[in-house]
Amino acid sequence: MRDWVGKTYWLVGASEGLGAALAHRLSETGAYVILSARNEDTLQTLSDALPGKSAILPMDVSDPDSVSRAAKQLNRVDGMIFMAGVYWPMKATEWDSENAARMIDVNVNGAIRSIGVVLPQMLSRGGGHIVLTGSLSAYRGLPGAIGYGASKAAIMSLAESMHCDLHDTGIDVQLANPGFIKTRLTDKNDFKMPFLMEPDEAARHMFKHISSEKFSGDFPWLFSTVFRLSRFLPEGLYIKLFGAKT
Repeated sequence: MRDWVGKTYWLVGASEGLGAALAHRLSETGAYVILSARNEDTLQTLSDALPGKSAILPMDVSDPDSVSRAAKQLNRVDGMIFMAGVYWPMKATEWDSENAARMIDVNVNGAIRSIGVVLPQMLSRGGGHIVLTGSLSAYRGLPGAIGYGASKAAIMSLAESMHCDLHDTGIDVQLANPGFIKTRLTDKNDFKMPFLMEPDEAARHMFKHISSEKFSGDFPWLFSTVFRLSRFLPEGLYIKLFGAKT
């Protein structure tokens, strides 16, 4: 089990949903949490509600200048958990280049910018912990997931590459792949979402994973099994099962 007491963790994308729920979990363990998202008032409300010590650091991960300003205010960080993300349901037949590009910029480039803030200091001292939040949708292309699915597949690849490069540096890299979580983002969906989790439930699963030594964690377990096994289906069968129905 990981020792959280007295450690400083930077939570990027912590204002609501999974981020806020995980902030409570970490704060209860005795970790000092630094909360980042765009809305300062929401961050302050969350910080005031946490049982332990915390600080807020407003930041827009899609704005390099905003990330640079935040970086100047950070001192030693033992761990960083990236959970920021945007989502719009999108079919290839309803292409929206602006929103697709926005999902890539926030979900992928935002992670890259945030990692760039903490990784140099972790490398210099030979220790640290970086957690990236992917999605079960990253395992294989899904209908209506233009932009979002690609962004989470990129996060999965990014985490795997970092894990390969950093496995013997003292820096732990982990990837969390949740299923559906009830948030304002999934409220946009007009389809049935199996095994839909409340943020507190998702945070429980995620905290269990990041407390372990495993690289990748998929949850909920039963639902995630479908996605993992889908990688081994022949293309024709996969499209028959998962392709858009006309």
